[in-house]
Amino acid sequence: MTKIRVLRIIARMNVGGPAVQISGLMRGLDPNLFEQRLITGFCGDEEADYLETQAPDVLATRIVGLGRALSMRDDSKAIPEIIRQIREFKPHIIHTHTAKAGVLGRVAAKTSLTQSKLVHTFHGHLLHGYFSPRKTQLVRGVESFLAKGTDKLVAVGPQVRDDLLGAKVGRSSQYVIIPPGLTLGTIPKKFEARKILGLPTDVTVVSFIGRLTGIKRVDRFADAVALVSQSLPGVKFLVAGAGDQEAGLAERIRRQDLPITLLGWRSDIEVILGASDLLVLTSDNEGTPLSLIQAALAGLPVVATNVGSVKDVVLDGTTGLLCQKDPAEIANAIITLVNDPALSTRVGAAAKEFAEGHFGVSRLVADHQKLYQDLIKGPV
Repeated sequence: MTKIRVLRIIARMNVGGPAVQISGLMRGLDPNLFEQRLITGFCGDEEADYLETQAPDVLATRIVGLGRALSMRDDSKAIPEIIRQIREFKPHIIHTHTAKAGVLGRVAAKTSLTQSKLVHTFHGHLLHGYFSPRKTQLVRGVESFLAKGTDKLVAVGPQVRDDLLGAKVGRSSQYVIIPPGLTLGTIPKKFEARKILGLPTDVTVVSFIGRLTGIKRVDRFADAVALVSQSLPGVKFLVAGAGDQEAGLAERIRRQDLPITLLGWRSDIEVILGASDLLVLTSDNEGTPLSLIQAALAGLPVVATNVGSVKDVVLDGTTGLLCQKDPAEIANAIITLVNDPALSTRVGAAAKEFAEGHFGVSRLVADHQKLYQDLIKGPV
């Protein structure tokens, strides 16, 4: 029987959730049943490339013009090359990931007159917190139009799907919910991890892991840190990540003498988790954030804003504490967990048990294999 050919398209494989998911699928789909090809663009100068730093074994074809920003000039270069890849590979399924690749990939697919089934994954969405109201309305219109010609729409959580349906993007029958799935390497003992990072062993360490971009609201994180420090001056904070907000955060740390250490991009996420007592997320919008799943798999409690599909990862009061987008509430939640080690330990243990049952990479792969096989019924 002919293998099912899957062409996977993403604008760039920068360090973050989509890159982790795609790498897991490229490695995990049964090679006896599937043949895959990944096409992607290039990361920006301020971004770390996941393929280079953490997944050198995952092969990809780089296309000039794919990347973070929309550009008529770059996009006009990318679409013909995507069409060429489609005609050469002759995929049974074209699966696009994230917004820009979803637009260019599906436009290229229609232009190429392929009979491929089209799948698009919303790892989050751009409906809240990214653009002006006018631009957001344009995004809705484009996504709604493209959804009409897409066979299946994958959402990483029910809230992401419901937000998109509320914006009239697709029909409920088109959606499939496939939560993220991942695995962690060996997590070092706390004293070993802190030795690597040059941290003392006798303090509480609270970490922030993610891109330092506007939607992640590192300013809100800094506000919460300032409030925590007034009550618990011995708590240390780590930030693992980089982005366009990094310089502003560094200046604020210097100006206010905040107890925050900036680590930049790190490929050794297990070391960060091993050194931490607690993880915090302060975003305005999220899909299903992998940093919270990673923290849970490491047995860490989390404090997070209740946005997007965060509540599908964090069971409020059981595996972590959910907050409104209020620095004072976030600070109080951090203080609660720091001041109650028994609660923190109990929440972390529950988080680990929940994450292992719901967010493993084998489940992610199995869900996608079923999706693809259901789309391609009969011999290929």
